[in-house]
Amino acid sequence: MKARRFESSGLRHFGSRLLDLVYPGVCHLCGDAVESGGSLCSPCSEGLPGLERPFCETCGEKFSGAIDAGFNCPNCSDQSFAFEFARPALVRSPGIMTMVHDLKYGRRLELAGALGDLAVGAFEDPRLQVVLDEGWPLVPVPLHWARRRWRYFNQALEIALPLGRRMGLPVEELLKRTRPTVTQTRLSRVQRQKNLRGAFQVVRGFKPPAGVLLVDDVFTTGSTVHECARILKKSGVQKVIVVTVMRG
Repeated sequence: MKARRFESSGLRHFGSRLLDLVYPGVCHLCGDAVESGGSLCSPCSEGLPGLERPFCETCGEKFSGAIDAGFNCPNCSDQSFAFEFARPALVRSPGIMTMVHDLKYGRRLELAGALGDLAVGAFEDPRLQVVLDEGWPLVPVPLHWARRRWRYFNQALEIALPLGRRMGLPVEELLKRTRPTVTQTRLSRVQRQKNLRGAFQVVRGFKPPAGVLLVDDVFTTGSTVHECARILKKSGVQKVIVVTVMRG
């Protein structure tokens, strides 16, 4: 499998607008009418809880108390991740969980655009300015071909495409999943790491960029993006940062 590069394109956006003319959209969360091309009404979109400081500098876990300096949460203090840091755009909320679940398991592909647009909020973090300045590629966390064939798409790629379009960054599939893995939902962190060991490779003809922005839907324990980052760095990438829609 060779790397596939996706440039910003208005083709999908045009198709979405065309469908809206035939089937006027409603908000996925409340059912009210939405503007053309949207999946969320303005009140629902604006009501989603964005990630604001203070939060863990490594994983984006929100801290509910008062603290001035940056900190690492207890879950990250004893971890050594291969990525520089992860920056979720939003904290966990029932609305976003519903959208992510419906995208992945309900095959509601139209929700990927809204989730990608929401992920733009992560770029409020000044630590991501280097990604824009140097034009790092957005690399979606890959699915195994069997799961991708069952689902018809990779949700991380579908989220990365509108995010790349909004931020003016290329999207490149530089990783492949070489073997299927059991679902991570009920596994501990140690079990997740063991489950993912050796599950990823860089694609044929891989040429390492200086930096990579890994994109996924939800950051939970960081096991998946850690393994992806480890393989990328082993293959010559110098820095890897992670952006997700939500902190799980």
